[in-house]
Amino acid sequence: MATYNRLNPEDTAVSTDKVVSNTWSDNTNILQDNFTSSAQTAISTATSQGNFFIEVFSSASNQGTDPIEGEGPTQYTLSYGHKAGSGSLNFTATAGALGNTATKCIYRQYAQLVYGDENSNFVFDGYEATDIWVINIARGRYKHALKAGSLNLKLDNATNIDFFTDDSITQTGSAVTTNLGRQFNLVSGSDGVMSGSKLTQTSHFASLGGIDSGSFGFVYPEAGLIIFNGAALRKRTAAYWTEGSSAATQNLAGSMFSAIQRGASFELDSEERVSSQYMFVRIKNSEFNYSSNPSYIDTNGNLNNTTMADSPTTYITTVGLYNDDNNLLAVAKLSQPLKKDFTTEALVRVKLDY
Repeated sequence: MATYNRLNPEDTAVSTDKVVSNTWSDNTNILQDNFTSSAQTAISTATSQGNFFIEVFSSASNQGTDPIEGEGPTQYTLSYGHKAGSGSLNFTATAGALGNTATKCIYRQYAQLVYGDENSNFVFDGYEATDIWVINIARGRYKHALKAGSLNLKLDNATNIDFFTDDSITQTGSAVTTNLGRQFNLVSGSDGVMSGSKLTQTSHFASLGGIDSGSFGFVYPEAGLIIFNGAALRKRTAAYWTEGSSAATQNLAGSMFSAIQRGASFELDSEERVSSQYMFVRIKNSEFNYSSNPSYIDTNGNLNNTTMADSPTTYITTVGLYNDDNNLLAVAKLSQPLKKDFTTEALVRVKLDY
């Protein structure tokens, strides 16, 4: 019959470690090649997929401008949102329904996710933004969260080159807590360190009486989201980062894609928390010196091997973990058999990761 020993509280310990891994396919943390498909970027109708989002892949059979549709796993998606619905066609021309467009859906969708209210507007360092660009990292590309401080994104719009990161290192890990988890600021800089000392890193809007354009955006590590403030981008290159026009068909998500593709450097790490429970199985000298194997004794309960009567010896190979009903829950195998008799004691540490 098997022998059961209950583990006491002092026999267990729990630890949690952070494990960092690469985000992108092919086990790399710097994405250099970015491709879309012509079918997904089509915006010919109000409900075309390209008006809502475009998927970006890391590979294509032709490393040129016309990649094969859908080749390779999705790395991230790109979207453009406008709070008034500009930048895409109205879903319907029915009176009272004008302004309901794909870009308005995008803006209100992400407002709902962040603020819990679709009627809220994005405010970046005091500036209420009319439009946003969104990078949504594919859920399968990261574990529990994106690693704060690992973002290094290069945008090249053919006029200016900008480098973006989050400000987690500058803020020493301090973040605003939202419905999507931690919120860091998207800033000009690298490796989690903001360039300069001011969160708004662009000049004033002279046309608006010197009003700031606000910060560049927000980063949400747990949700895998990077949200850009359109006004701040326009302060860098107004002719490139154009705001959506009313009831017009514009490939504005494609503008972000082109800037990322030309930049050819999107660095990002994934992070997960791995909890480990340690159980210390203490084997005293008087315990487990006889085998529970049925062949160990005969039908009368006598030892089949009489030499075991005076100096019993066993070899421990397995530790079983049971619940209170003696149901086996987990098995731990030793790397090699452990010799056990009345003159020895042992301590076996069992590690359970989850």
